[in-house]
Amino acid sequence: MNDYDTGWFKSSHSAASSNACVEVRLTERAVSVRDSKDPHGGELSVGHRAWAEFLRWMA
Repeated sequence: MNDYDTGWFKSSHSAASSNACVEVRLTERAVSVRDSKDPHGGELSVGHRAWAEFLRWMA
């Protein structure tokens, strides 16, 4: 089994000039989100199905 991991990347909804940025990380098991200003402050991880529902809800 390959371990899929994109590493942390900024959300496409984060403006370059804004301080309100989040970073996202996709792995085989979960999608994680963290505050880009405080990368060691913790993260929220959810399953792929929950993430997809969240994105549909936000659209």
